[in-house]
Amino acid sequence: MKQILQNLKTGATEITDVPVPLVGHSSLLIQTSRTLVSAGTERMLVDFGKAGLIEKARQQPDKVRMVLDKIKTDGLMPTIEAVLNKLDQPIPMGYCNVGMVSEVGAGVSGFQVGERVASNGKHAEVVSMPLNLCAKVPATVTDDEAAFTVISAVALQGIRLVQPTLGEVVVVTGLGLIGQIAVQLLRAHGCRVLGIDFDRAKLDMAKRFGAEIVDLSAGEDPVATAQVFSRGRGVDAVIVTASTKSSEPMHQAAKMCRKRGRIVLVGVTGLELSRADFFEKELTFQVSCSYGPGRYDPNYEEKNQDYPVGFVRWTEQRNFEAVLDMMADRRVDVRPLISHRFGIDEAEKAYAIIGGAESSLGILLAYPGGPERRLENRTIKLADRPVGASGKLSVSFIGSGNYATAVLIPAFKEAGVRLRSVASGAGVSGVHAGRKYGFEETTTDTGKLFADPDTNAVVITTRHDSHSRFVLKALQAGKHVFVEKPICLTLDELAEIEATYARLAEQDKTPLLMVGFNRRFAPQVQKMKNLLAGVKGPKAFVMTVNAGAIPVTHWTQDKEVGGGRIVGEVCHFINLLRFLAGASIESHTSVEMKSPTGDTVTINLRFADGSLGTVHYFANGNKSFPKERLEVFAGGRVLQLDNFRKLLAFGWPGFTKMNLWSQNKGQKACAAAFVQAVCKGGMAPIPLDEIFESTRVSIEVATALRG
Repeated sequence: MKQILQNLKTGATEITDVPVPLVGHSSLLIQTSRTLVSAGTERMLVDFGKAGLIEKARQQPDKVRMVLDKIKTDGLMPTIEAVLNKLDQPIPMGYCNVGMVSEVGAGVSGFQVGERVASNGKHAEVVSMPLNLCAKVPATVTDDEAAFTVISAVALQGIRLVQPTLGEVVVVTGLGLIGQIAVQLLRAHGCRVLGIDFDRAKLDMAKRFGAEIVDLSAGEDPVATAQVFSRGRGVDAVIVTASTKSSEPMHQAAKMCRKRGRIVLVGVTGLELSRADFFEKELTFQVSCSYGPGRYDPNYEEKNQDYPVGFVRWTEQRNFEAVLDMMADRRVDVRPLISHRFGIDEAEKAYAIIGGAESSLGILLAYPGGPERRLENRTIKLADRPVGASGKLSVSFIGSGNYATAVLIPAFKEAGVRLRSVASGAGVSGVHAGRKYGFEETTTDTGKLFADPDTNAVVITTRHDSHSRFVLKALQAGKHVFVEKPICLTLDELAEIEATYARLAEQDKTPLLMVGFNRRFAPQVQKMKNLLAGVKGPKAFVMTVNAGAIPVTHWTQDKEVGGGRIVGEVCHFINLLRFLAGASIESHTSVEMKSPTGDTVTINLRFADGSLGTVHYFANGNKSFPKERLEVFAGGRVLQLDNFRKLLAFGWPGFTKMNLWSQNKGQKACAAAFVQAVCKGGMAPIPLDEIFESTRVSIEVATALRG
């Protein structure tokens, strides 16, 4: 299928062939008929992409500070690679979609195949959308009109925050798409409306919708006009839908308002506010969040947990429904807002318009086909089988997120494998990774990889809750498995994996199973292991991890999806200490600092040889401090490893330090060890009992901390 992608590094807009996504749980698969180009949002992305690195940095000073901190801790080259990799990832464009339901996911009720729906889906021939981001289109609303649903909901949410009453005077500053719709909604609400803009054509349109107007291009004074329009009292509210770097619209809004007036920002402006403007009148200022309650809430948007209507009357979905109802009875008429129409194949012309000087409002993209056109291709060939591939290990990836694309795929490629197939949920990241690194194909059909006779090994880099399921499928299919940590989230899942592997061993079918515990392969850790081999007696390990805070809404904090940070990440450090100790973990205790996320903890380990290990995993530090520090006390000597760059030795004859130019956490060596073990046989790079032991301890620690 065709989909529009934006390259943030170059600013290029591309129509790309992408695999059709699978329908998700509680989701709808929608075959698109129309999408609407959001001139404001999408123009900003295009302009950002076309800007040079210096201008990009100027536009995102907070990101620059993060980059500088990363350079201090990780080194220059890893930081540059991380930034360029992030910019290289394509962005799917669009959020105003209408089409027909072609497939209904498990757990769906209230929607049927063949129904028309509006959603915030991308510019793509097929999209998979959660229920709470979809709304049925009334029969009297055309596809052209329904494509305005989401952007109309943006206007509606801003108006809901203003809370206008019948007869109030409201100013709309900025008469683009959202501003024009806001004018109509306010008029339908019984308000007197004053519209402000520089564009005469947009002003004339707002006037046809019932607004009085202020032409800034003609030098008209908006504040003075607003005073006259409000009969000298000051306006009741101002909705700012303009897009500008200037703070002048906010200053004008404050000057226009009556005492205790309301200002809501829907667009994007500068926010250098005058305290005097707001203090003297006790003004209320609020920023509107997109389509309404539920926006950016993963429980609402991804898990379809609706808010009770008795407590939250207007959610994203209910706002969609409201504007569709108003379109159906013509209280909102978006037809005059359509300025251009293009087919999806001509999308580049649409982006040339929004990035140029030509005047435009609503730009519609039309998609070919109808009910008889079935788009089902979930696998796309990217390259021919390379010459000499028959002698290489053939590897397929499940997951192509940031870590896989930036670290793991390059590591396996460097190890000399044949990159067979890469699977992703929505298809976009898979196409990007596939083209960038030379995969033969990309797919959204994960099950295809397990049945593929040309795939010898599977690398699993998906969200944590899927790891156990994919590991079991791969083992049962006879594939070698490399799974990014953790291998699973629960003790029951771990027991099932152990039992499955044991059954395969009884049948003399033992694919290699390895978890990406890469830190034990880091060159400085290998040096530490060699030094410690000559020390008799127990050792003491102190691992300090300056992990940094992650919002409670992040998927890694979700116990069902990410497992929490103890299971999902601390397993790394437990395994590292297990490796250096060279002895099994006999017991463990842990304490946590009380916090909403429960990810600031201290874990104490006792090993069978009498060694002690402490893992301090802290989320309350500062990013400018090194992220990981390991100290080892043994036989009157000390080793200190700082962020996998600087290794210092105290009291070690003939050895004082081992410093690297850039951080090396052992990812490449870890991948190479897996490839070599599969190809040449011999000992597993990480003994399976250590993998299971580290996983078990991590889960037990997390369980104990949860109470």
